[in-house]
Amino acid sequence: MNIFRLVADLMHLASIFILLLKMQKTRSVAGISFKTQALYASVFLTRYLDLFTGFVSIYNTTMKIFFIGTSLYIIYLMKFKFKATNDPRLDTFQVQYLLLATALLSLLVNHRFSFQEILWTFSIYLEAVAILPQLFMLTKSGEAEVITTHYLFALGAYRALYIFNWIYRYVVEDYVDWIVIIAGVIQTGLYCDFFYIYFTKVLKGAKFELPQ
Repeated sequence: MNIFRLVADLMHLASIFILLLKMQKTRSVAGISFKTQALYASVFLTRYLDLFTGFVSIYNTTMKIFFIGTSLYIIYLMKFKFKATNDPRLDTFQVQYLLLATALLSLLVNHRFSFQEILWTFSIYLEAVAILPQLFMLTKSGEAEVITTHYLFALGAYRALYIFNWIYRYVVEDYVDWIVIIAGVIQTGLYCDFFYIYFTKVLKGAKFELPQ
């Protein structure tokens, strides 16, 4: 644990609380990609299988349970409680290609060819691209509620801060995991256009709109 990882984890927690606040406050899931949320649930379910095989710390276990629980709860809200406010016509990204590509890559490039290790690697690759349906949905609609942009910013900041965590671990601990680093850099790169619009428009009070 170091300050970069701690702040990154707090940003990840903040992104989930912001998303839940948006849903409960507006009684709506408009503007949120169900496909992205389903992909994140898949990420957590495949990554944290070690809940049943090992124990690291109370903090580690609590965070794993929290991410699994909240991701499934968000799916419940979108699929049942607030289903009437969900518009699948905007959520049209073909996620089957992401699932196929990440599954094949996890079989080919991993640390160890074992069931749990392959699922862990799959979760790393899938998380790197899980935001694509949401970004595609934003592009299609052309705009977003401010609270939705705050959610996306917190989610992107969480991953960007992990880059500093990896740099710190390399310098201090001489530890490097190229699978995690490359996937994380790709994931952060996907947010670049969004970050630019967020800082130049949203923080100045302007409406989030993508350039035509």
